[in-house]
Amino acid sequence: MSANVIGFSGLIFLFFLIAMRVPIAISLLSVSFAGITLAFNMNVALGVLSTVPYTFAASWTLSSVPMFLFMGFLAFHTGLTQGLFRAARAWVGALPGGVAIASVLGAGGFSAVTGSSIACAAAMGRIAIPEMRKSGYDDGIATGTLAAAGTIGALIPPSIVLILFGIQAQVSILKLFLYGFYIGVATLVIYSTVIIGLALLRPHLLPRGPVVPLSERFRALVDVWPLLLLVVGIFGGLLTGVFTATEAGGVGALLTALIGFARRTLSYEAFRSSVMDTLLGAGSLFFVAIGANAFTRFVALTGLTNAMNDWIIALAPSAFVLLLLIIVFYLIIGMFLEPVGAMLLTLPLLLPIVHSAGIDTIFFGILVAKLLEMGMITPPVGLNVFVIQSVSDNVPLEKIFRGVTWFLCADLVLVIVMVFLRNFGT
Repeated sequence: MSANVIGFSGLIFLFFLIAMRVPIAISLLSVSFAGITLAFNMNVALGVLSTVPYTFAASWTLSSVPMFLFMGFLAFHTGLTQGLFRAARAWVGALPGGVAIASVLGAGGFSAVTGSSIACAAAMGRIAIPEMRKSGYDDGIATGTLAAAGTIGALIPPSIVLILFGIQAQVSILKLFLYGFYIGVATLVIYSTVIIGLALLRPHLLPRGPVVPLSERFRALVDVWPLLLLVVGIFGGLLTGVFTATEAGGVGALLTALIGFARRTLSYEAFRSSVMDTLLGAGSLFFVAIGANAFTRFVALTGLTNAMNDWIIALAPSAFVLLLLIIVFYLIIGMFLEPVGAMLLTLPLLLPIVHSAGIDTIFFGILVAKLLEMGMITPPVGLNVFVIQSVSDNVPLEKIFRGVTWFLCADLVLVIVMVFLRNFGT
C-alpha cells in the first residue's frame, strides 16, 4: 500500500476505534504506531513513540495546564466559588428571569477558576437548579439554562481547551485568553438577553424575584471578594506583563492557596483532594495530547495532510465555505466527544488546511472552542445535558433539550457574527 492509502485507512480505523468506545488516547497511539510501522518500519515507529512523549511533556508552556487545574480544584475545595450564585442573585434577581441570569453569571465566574465546562455545569447545577425551582421556574428552562451556561467554561480564561490549542497550534496563549474572554462575555450577554426575552414573553415560566436591599447586595459580595482578588491578580498580572500566560498558572495556584489559608478553609483534606484531582485530570489530558502529537507525526509522514488539503480546497473553494464545513463538522463531533479530546483528535488534520486557506489561527482557536461547547448541548448526545440531568433529579432529557434550544439558537447567531468578523485575531 502507498503511504497515502495507509494514512486514509488509519484515519478510518481511528474513528472506528472511537465508535467502539476505545479511549481516544489509546486509539490515537495505536493507529499512529501501526500506521508508521506499515508505511515505513518498526524502528521508525519506535523512534516516534520514544521521542514524542518526552518532547511534548518537556514543553515549558505545558506546565500551565496542571497549575491552572490545581488552582481550580483548590478554589472548589476551599469554597471560593460557593458565594457566586448568591451574590449574582442578590444583584440581578429582581430582573425578568433574574434567577436564571444569576445562574449564567455564576457560571461565568466559576469558569474563571476552573476552565472546564462539565465541572462548571455540574457544580452550578447542584446550586442553582433547586433555587430556580423554589422560585417557580419551569424545569426545562432551569435545566436548559444551566446546561448552556456550563459551556462558558471553555471560553473564559483560564481555559484548558485554549491552552492546549495554543500549544498545538504554536500561537500566543495570551491572545487566545484575551479573545476567548471577549467571546465568553459576549456569550454571557446574549444568554442573558435570551432569558430576559423569554421572561417578558412567558413570565409564568420565569417569575421575577424580590428586590434585595442595597445593603444586603453589598453583604453578598463579601463571599466573593477572594475570587475577585484571584481573578484581578491573575489577569492584572497578565495584561501588565508582570508574568506570562505560562507563569500565570503557578501564580494563580499560589494565590488560591494563600487565600484559602487566610480564610482557614485550606485543610489538609482539601489540599490532598486538590492534588489528587489535579494529578488525575492532568494525567488524562497529557495522555490524550501525547496521542494527538503522535497522530500528527503519522499524518505528516504518510502525506495524509497534503492529500486532505487538496481534497478540501477542491470541495471548499473559499475560506467562507471552508468555515461553514468546519462549523458543521465540529457541531457533530462535539455531540459525541468531550471538547479536549475532540479538539486534539482533529487539529492535526485541520490546522494545515486552515493555514493554507489563510484563516487566522487565533480566530480558528476561539471558533473551535465555541463550536465544541455548542456540541455539548446539541441533541441528540449533548454531554452537558446528561451532566445536568444527573444533578437535577432526572428531569426528562427531551425537556432539557427543549430548554437548551433557545440558547443554541443564540450561539448560532454569535458564531455567524464571528465568521463575518473573522480577522479579529490579526
